[in-house]
Amino acid sequence: MSGLPGTSTCSGPGKDSDLKSPLGTRLREPLTEARFQQLFGGAEQEPEPPAEPCVPKLCRLWRLWARACSGPGAWRLLLARLPPLCWLPHYRWRAWLLGDVVAGVTVGVVHVPQGMAFALLTSVPPVFGLYTSFFPVLIYSLLGTGRHLSTGTFAVLSLMTGSAVERLVPEPLEGNLSRIEREQLDAQRVGVAAAMAFGSGALMTLAAVVTALPRSGLAELTISALSLALLVPVKELNVRFRDRLPTPIPGEVVMVLLASLLCFTSSLDTRYNVQIVGLLPGGFPQPHLPNLDELPRILADSLPIALVTFAVSASLASIYADKYSYSIDPNQELLAHGVSNLISSLFSCFPNSATLATTSLLVDAGGNTQLAGLFSCTVVLLVLLWLGPFFYYLPKAVLACINISSMRQMFFQMQELPQLWHISRVDFAVWMVTWVAVVTLNVDLGLAVGMVFSMMMVVCRTQRVKCLALGLAEGTELYRPLRESHKLLQIPGLCILSYPTPLYFGTRGQFRRIVEWHLGLGGGKESPKPGALPDTVGEPVRVVILDFSGVTFADAAGAREVAQLAGQCQDAGIYLLLAHCNASVLETLIRAGILDRVTPDQLFVSVQDAAAHALARLERTGLKICTVWV
Repeated sequence: MSGLPGTSTCSGPGKDSDLKSPLGTRLREPLTEARFQQLFGGAEQEPEPPAEPCVPKLCRLWRLWARACSGPGAWRLLLARLPPLCWLPHYRWRAWLLGDVVAGVTVGVVHVPQGMAFALLTSVPPVFGLYTSFFPVLIYSLLGTGRHLSTGTFAVLSLMTGSAVERLVPEPLEGNLSRIEREQLDAQRVGVAAAMAFGSGALMTLAAVVTALPRSGLAELTISALSLALLVPVKELNVRFRDRLPTPIPGEVVMVLLASLLCFTSSLDTRYNVQIVGLLPGGFPQPHLPNLDELPRILADSLPIALVTFAVSASLASIYADKYSYSIDPNQELLAHGVSNLISSLFSCFPNSATLATTSLLVDAGGNTQLAGLFSCTVVLLVLLWLGPFFYYLPKAVLACINISSMRQMFFQMQELPQLWHISRVDFAVWMVTWVAVVTLNVDLGLAVGMVFSMMMVVCRTQRVKCLALGLAEGTELYRPLRESHKLLQIPGLCILSYPTPLYFGTRGQFRRIVEWHLGLGGGKESPKPGALPDTVGEPVRVVILDFSGVTFADAAGAREVAQLAGQCQDAGIYLLLAHCNASVLETLIRAGILDRVTPDQLFVSVQDAAAHALARLERTGLKICTVWV
């Protein structure tokens, strides 16, 4: 036998082959799916119990409910729904308390200016940003499973909410409103924002920013420029020297104090008409249900906000859980953020979620558990109860600059595009399409366009997968694609095909055409595939093995296609074998009637077993076996 391409070794029926490969040495009998289940899976299935009468079934359900409502059952439910009952008894007070206190206070200090700033993005008064920085953080600390997660106001959600608020409660065209009219407008906008938080849990048009510049005052532009000149370098220092700094530099707090002092001493609000925060109401608002009449109008906006909230929060929680070797409960996370938005909406809060900026700050400051969120709430509580008047002269332009500096990381993602292009051009296309859609349309529609485009890419990629013809690697039991190497054994009359993609209605047509071409069914061999391997011996296909190890699932249309293909092979005198079907695919094929066309002896657990069975069948038919190295 030669290893040169195109050479062959033949043996007649009944003669021993001199193949130096596993095909020439039978180690065991080929295993079919049925035989494998008998040996390893327990072929004798337990008989289904007879149908129970209705009354005993109800009694059994009642016993289950009673067991769940028992003392141990109620305690297990309480432990699952209140995570502090699990982690607080094991809290390492000496090792973790100082880190949680420092991290909580640090994040709380940042929550104050950031919450007020993001309230402006939501088009509501700044104090409601403080409410949103308090209630959701408190609730998540009691219900969440992410030890290092920080929740509160989030720029993207604030933009999305603000877009809907301004559309549903637009600014009057006159522009000059009395104090009472302004309060009424703010109350309406707060009601819409709270209703959106109740329902789910921004508008970005560059053109609005450009057109608003001529109407901006020189004093506010100067304040904004000076604020950015301080905030951006401080943010950069915090990022570059993260490992060397004991705690990040609180640039936002310093900026708030300096700007408030400058505005107070220079009377910028009266002399240059600089807009300031004004009086922050002390205490908490009275809890009340949001304006639920707005729900039908804001459901379309609530859905993308809910999706973004859970996607961002669950992703961040998973990232830090993996980093610090603990696990989270996604269902409990969904419950925690849902309850957080529901309860906080009663206190006029707008939608909230976990945020990357404050989560990174909490971790860098040494936070260890959800207890840090309670200390963060304490700082915000102090501002709400006693320190609010100190922010009276804070210019709103400073809050706007805090927004811009907080979103700097979003803009810097542009730097990752060359690397993304190098790794995956499909992911690059999804990124660009989503970004363009968000900028030109709005956040809601942009995300929807990105999701649809991403799903289209998945469908297109599954439809472009090639069906591979396999050959035996020299001296092994491994079957590899014939185009990968020149040391693969091909047996004329035997065709082994691997289809590495799900088999569903979108790919069934391609699957049928490819298999028909390889088997010469329906005139498929008249137009050979570009780059296809030549038929070395010219022997027609007698046995075909379909390797379904790469078929992760099959729907009804795909399963029926396989059943029809089995019928075509039966009519053409081709013996069809299926190998390596997972349990769900095999069950779908059986329900589609595959056993009407093939027997259980034609279903094998691996390609090796199917190939050994096929070779034995070819030898029994008296066919002169020729092995060809390609």
